Amino acid sequence: MTAPDWISAFPGLKTLEPSVAGPLIETSKVVRLPAGTKIFGPGQAPEAYLMLVEGTVRVQQVSDTGREIVLYRVSAGESCALTTACLMGYEEYQAEGIAETDVEAVAIPRGTFDDLIARSAAFRKFVFTAFSIRITNLFRVIEEIAFSRMDVRLAQKLVELGGVSGHIDLTHQQLAAELGTAREVISRLLNEFQRRGWITTSRGAIDLARPEALRQLAAAP
Repeated sequence: MTAPDWISAFPGLKTLEPSVAGPLIETSKVVRLPAGTKIFGPGQAPEAYLMLVEGTVRVQQVSDTGREIVLYRVSAGESCALTTACLMGYEEYQAEGIAETDVEAVAIPRGTFDDLIARSAAFRKFVFTAFSIRITNLFRVIEEIAFSRMDVRLAQKLVELGGVSGHIDLTHQQLAAELGTAREVISRLLNEFQRRGWITTSRGAIDLARPEALRQLAAAP
C-alpha cells in the first residue's frame, strides 16, 4: 500500500497541512503481521504510534494467574489508545496486543509522533479524538463489569456473536475473557442456558437454539 492510499484510510489525516503530511509520509512505515502475532506486551516501551489499515487487534490484560480480560479491539481505521497513552506518558505497556487476523498497519516513529503532536493542531486533534473515544468506550466496559448482571451480559454477547447463523466458535475460557470473568462462571451460566433449551454446546462451539429468549434476557435492566 502506498502512502496516499493509507492516508486516505484515516479521514482525520486528510486535512493535514503539507508541512506536516510530508514528514509523516516520509518517515512512517507500513507493516504486515500474520494472525496470532504478539504486537506488544507488558514491560515493553512503544517505539511507534500504530494505526490499523486492515485486520483486527485484540488488546487484553492477563493476570499473574493467567486470567484474561479483553479490554478492547482495534479495527481498520483506528489507532491503539494504550499505545497513545504510553507514548505520551513515556510509560511501558501494562497489557498485550494480539493480531486476531492478518493485519496491515502504519507505524509512525516516536520522533515523528512527538514532533507532529507539538506543532500540528490538526494532528493533535486526530490523535486525541481517537484516544478520547476509546477511553470513553473502555469506561463503559468497566461499568458493565462492575455493575451489570453477568447472565444479561452473557446473553448480549451470545446474541452479538451468533449473528444470523446462530453458531459461535468460542471456548468457555474465551467467552470469560471477553466478559472479564472466570471460566467457571461462564460454564455455570451456559449450563443453565442449555438446561432451559436456549443453546446447545459442543467442544469449542455454541449454537443458539432459541435466540429470541436470549434477546429477551439481553434486554433486561
